[in-house]
Amino acid sequence: MQSITLRIEDIYVPVKRMKTLDISVVDEIAESMLEKGQLTPILVRNGKDRYVLIEGLHRLEACKALGEETVVGSIVQARRH
Repeated sequence: MQSITLRIEDIYVPVKRMKTLDISVVDEIAESMLEKGQLTPILVRNGKDRYVLIEGLHRLEACKALGEETVVGSIVQARRH
């Protein structure tokens, strides 16, 4: 899976996923990112005119907290039920 740079403003976070946000985890990840950079890409899928976050909410929010405009991510296929 290839990692690409995504604009944070182009990523939609579903409401259900936002409910799992833990600010203390975001702070820890942001601190780690300052020292080591982003080690693991977030996962997104293509949506209408934007990407939809699949995994990596805390990493995404840590990038936002650090004032970043981009995040490293990988595009995955949506599951078909």
